[in-house]
Amino acid sequence: MLRRFLLRRALLGVLVLWLVTLGTFLLFFVAPSDPARTLAGRQATPEQVELIRHNLGLDRPTLVQYLDYLNRLIHGDLGQSYFSGESIGKILSEDFPPTASLVIGGAILWVVIGVGAGVLSATRARSLLDRVVTFLALAAVSMPTFVVGLLLLYFMFFQLTMAGAPLLPPDSYVSFTDSPGEWARHLILPWITLAMVQAASYVRLTRGSMLDTLGEDYIRTARAKGVPEGQVIYRHGLRAALTPVVTQLGVDVGTLIGGVVVTESVFGLGGIGQAVVQAFVSGDLPVIMGVVVLATTAVVLANLLVDLAYGLLDPRIRLA
Repeated sequence: MLRRFLLRRALLGVLVLWLVTLGTFLLFFVAPSDPARTLAGRQATPEQVELIRHNLGLDRPTLVQYLDYLNRLIHGDLGQSYFSGESIGKILSEDFPPTASLVIGGAILWVVIGVGAGVLSATRARSLLDRVVTFLALAAVSMPTFVVGLLLLYFMFFQLTMAGAPLLPPDSYVSFTDSPGEWARHLILPWITLAMVQAASYVRLTRGSMLDTLGEDYIRTARAKGVPEGQVIYRHGLRAALTPVVTQLGVDVGTLIGGVVVTESVFGLGGIGQAVVQAFVSGDLPVIMGVVVLATTAVVLANLLVDLAYGLLDPRIRLA
């Protein structure tokens, strides 16, 4: 049963990946931008533009170009950048670690904060604490990411540095293999920035799911049997209430792997987000397609893990 489920999900993921790459490829050809013209420059003659277009293979029929791209993709070749000539695999391998470090670390932080505050709010519904948590969550989700990042830079870096206590660096990324300590120091502020914005929605999601779960018949039965309240909340209630939270987490992590543009830009981390923005501005199709493949694969894998987690969290759910 599990093997059939995984095979079905894998085939569905391949179909989704194909549809997304096809849509992105067609969208690029519908767009008015011309990479050959951009590369040639404004002073180039039509003959020079046509020569560049021929060298890039852009003068071939669209279907032929897409089939050639699919053939290379199946063999693990994402192509080369039109502008730098670098391998897309190399570009992504250099930009992926900052993005992955930011998203994974931020996800751990926002889940801990969001779920913890949501459970606390749900178990004290309509109390002063519940209202304060709900207000703070609403304020956080309404605040733009770049504002949160700049405020943290001002108070946690600039003010501390002016006070003679430069505890946190302002920007840049340090590889984990070079120095785990410096890697963490450079990511603390980006983690907090990402977590503050994301955690707000998890507070509200967890609170609503917990309130629904705590009203179920089996929860009332457990309490009637004298099961300790902590066990009722965390073993029975929270376990079932986490199902929509895990769903949202899979979507968020998979999507953010494709680039956390604002946070990466504010803290100068580099990463996938800035690479894809530059590619869109210049019309660098291979880079765009490479990021699309990476992001789509991340979303598919994240949702596969979410489906597997359902059976562990809620025994009422069966993979079949």
